[in-house]
Amino acid sequence: MKIDYTVQIWREGAQFIAHAMPLDLASSGSTPERARQAVDEAVRLFLATAAEHGTLNEVLEDAGYCREGDSWRGPDWLGVEQRSCLAAA
Repeated sequence: MKIDYTVQIWREGAQFIAHAMPLDLASSGSTPERARQAVDEAVRLFLATAAEHGTLNEVLEDAGYCREGDSWRGPDWLGVEQRSCLAAA
């Protein structure tokens, strides 16, 4: 089964953080590529564990995926934006 996901990457100090959307999984690495590899592994393990526990369908549906025959279609992203707001001090 093939599951598509979008990854955001940002830097926190000396580490790079990779976040897989819409599965809401994150991992880190010393370079952007290592962070990508780490989050890919986290996604594979997460999906395998959900499948072993018989909850994969529920997990994917909760994350916004739709079943189409034997495949799952992820949410249609409209955009990924960096936003900010002013907070009262």
